[in-house]
Amino acid sequence: MAESSTAEEGVLAFWHSFRLPILVALTTVIVIIRLRRKTQARRLKAATASSVPPSPRSSAPEKTIEKHEVPAVSEKKELKGPDRTAVTGKPAPGPKRVSGRKPQKVAGRRADTTDPEPALTFLQPIIFYASLTGNTERYAQLFLEDLRAAAQSQSDSENRERGLLPPQMHDLAYVDFDDYFTTAPKPPSTSPGTRYIYCFLIPSYNIDTILNTFLAHLDETHHDFRIDTGSLSTLAGFTVFGFGDKEGWPTEEEGFCSQAKELDRWMAKLTDKKRAYPLGFGDVKSDAESALKEWSRGLQEILGDIVEHGGLGEGVPGSGDPLESDEEDLDDEETDDAKQKARPRRKPRAVVDLEDIKMGSNSQAGSGSPIPVDFTTSGNPAVQSIQPTEKEMVPTTSPTYAALTKQGYTIVGSHSGVKICRWTKSALRGRGSCYKFSFYGIRSHLCMEATPSLSCSNKCIFCWRHGTNPVGTTWRWKVDSPELIFNGVKEGHYKKIKMMRGVPGVRAERFAEAMRIRHCALSLVGEPIFYPHINGFLDLLHSEHISSFLVCNAQHPDQLETLHRVTQLYVSIDASNRESLRKIDRPLHRDFWERFQRCLDILREKRHIQRTVFRLTLVKGFNVDDEVIGYANLVEKALPCFIEIKGVTYCGTSTSAGAGLTMQNVPFYEEVAQFVVSLNKELERRGLDYGIAAEHAHSCCVLIASRRFHVDGKWHSRIDYPRFFELLEQEKADGTSFRPEDYMKETEEWALWGNGGFDPNDERVHKRGKKAALQRALEA
Repeated sequence: MAESSTAEEGVLAFWHSFRLPILVALTTVIVIIRLRRKTQARRLKAATASSVPPSPRSSAPEKTIEKHEVPAVSEKKELKGPDRTAVTGKPAPGPKRVSGRKPQKVAGRRADTTDPEPALTFLQPIIFYASLTGNTERYAQLFLEDLRAAAQSQSDSENRERGLLPPQMHDLAYVDFDDYFTTAPKPPSTSPGTRYIYCFLIPSYNIDTILNTFLAHLDETHHDFRIDTGSLSTLAGFTVFGFGDKEGWPTEEEGFCSQAKELDRWMAKLTDKKRAYPLGFGDVKSDAESALKEWSRGLQEILGDIVEHGGLGEGVPGSGDPLESDEEDLDDEETDDAKQKARPRRKPRAVVDLEDIKMGSNSQAGSGSPIPVDFTTSGNPAVQSIQPTEKEMVPTTSPTYAALTKQGYTIVGSHSGVKICRWTKSALRGRGSCYKFSFYGIRSHLCMEATPSLSCSNKCIFCWRHGTNPVGTTWRWKVDSPELIFNGVKEGHYKKIKMMRGVPGVRAERFAEAMRIRHCALSLVGEPIFYPHINGFLDLLHSEHISSFLVCNAQHPDQLETLHRVTQLYVSIDASNRESLRKIDRPLHRDFWERFQRCLDILREKRHIQRTVFRLTLVKGFNVDDEVIGYANLVEKALPCFIEIKGVTYCGTSTSAGAGLTMQNVPFYEEVAQFVVSLNKELERRGLDYGIAAEHAHSCCVLIASRRFHVDGKWHSRIDYPRFFELLEQEKADGTSFRPEDYMKETEEWALWGNGGFDPNDERVHKRGKKAALQRALEA
């Protein structure tokens, strides 16, 4: 006890003696530890902040921390999960977590560095139209005159710094879409305040036309990620007027003015809804002109307001009708929703422990066999199983079908047709055959005129089909088999021949002969070579010893190059230069002249394999005057076997008048003969071996032939058809090729140049009063 008490007294004495130094030392150690911890925390925060890159969206300067400021450090950390424990002094294992918040938007962050657009001073209306038959072009001309008068009436002689400019007008078939519809045209440098407003006059067709190409361009422009979705927003506005046929499409749901509505929708998207005036409709069978007049008057008032106020006004950037704008937004939302619905949402997968996975054979999840996955499809299988249906070129319910059948065509399948021509009826009555009998020995009552493709790539001003046949640059329709077309055109032809049995004057022997087709002229309408299986169709013709004359418009060089042998191959040469060809044929292909030239090169290569023919259709005022040298250049390039020169036939419709064609453009036979003589002289001057071989004055047609077919002083322009099929079958059997000279035949005396070309075995019937006038002229 004494020893323990002595020790306690010694400790107590030591504490009383050294307590002050001990307290100072402990305080110093605690202060040092705390300062060290604060320094480590500050370094840790600085290192964490430096590992996160600054936001590219934030343009505000970073906030610097002053020396006296200490960042607040949360001492309490909420840790979730049963397996987690609080760890002090060490970072938690795993990837580094960075917490932050979305930077606030700074007003004016994306300030436009470009100069603001000058205020509107002048408004330039541009009228765009599309027309197949010429009706819309006529309406566009009336609309042009109305706007021109409005521009004059609104002009202020005292204020020349603002006003409505005279309108411009363009055919969509002849403009470059990139110049007007990818970006808006820039105002002239002398008048930077000029703004443009687009006015569209658009018909609607159920066939492929230039409108389909135009609408596809707007679609591609809107969805091209390289181009702003509002690429035409610099326009002052746009407006659309549509022409339709309520007889064919009674309601808008059934297609009335459908293409005008689609154009209005695309333009609203590309211009940021700058609809200057509501969409107008007109029925071509009733109120088209009056509806256009009323729509034009309303638009003229809007144009005046735009000039006066410098824009479309406040509110919705469009016509001011919020309902239409909301509907367009809903259309976009529905499109996005449809895309989202097409993508099935993934269900959250339950977390499964590896120990719970059964690897046995009875296990469905882990059977060990590979799971079949189709990597070629994505999205909803039910949606993808629906295949898009191919549309028909000429549906039976379409106005095109009704118009063509009314003109006497028999529509075969969905894109082919057959019709008997007036020369077939004339030959049945013994009143003469067409020029093909005089030149090539084809009797018209044995000839079938048909086509496997009613669609064409041109809109020729002299087309006999009144502009009702479809047009297109690519084949986008259902394709019928060659067998269906072959059997269908034969059946249709024979039915029409049988309808002639009750016509007065029909000869019994010729009627019986007509029930056996010997020749097929693939020149009815459209572009026969456009049909994807044209070679198969030709094989069916030749299998029944039906000769083939195929006519093309020199716009499909790829198909021409792969074409099998035909009895005679025609290429229509409607002009001698690019500008004339554009005016006469009105081709849809933008590279029409290059395609034309390539077809001539192919024709030159085939001249020793096929009987090649240039068909020149003379249209006075378009391609006759001063074009002899141009035609001679084309002949020298392709060196065809024959050159047919024929005067245009006027079909006498408003369609022709709308295209600028009247009876004044039809040359007399004497004018055609004079042109032929001039062309032949030019060919002789160039050393080209050609000569005038035959004529058929009744058809206003003359034949120039290569002297390859002038044998022993006589022309041999006719065809020996039995010999042709004999050589063709031999070629298919053993590959023995043959030349056009191998199946030529001597031309009849009465068909030679200078003899008129009318078959003396037939009776020529003159129109009432024409024969008497001809006799008086001969007597005089």
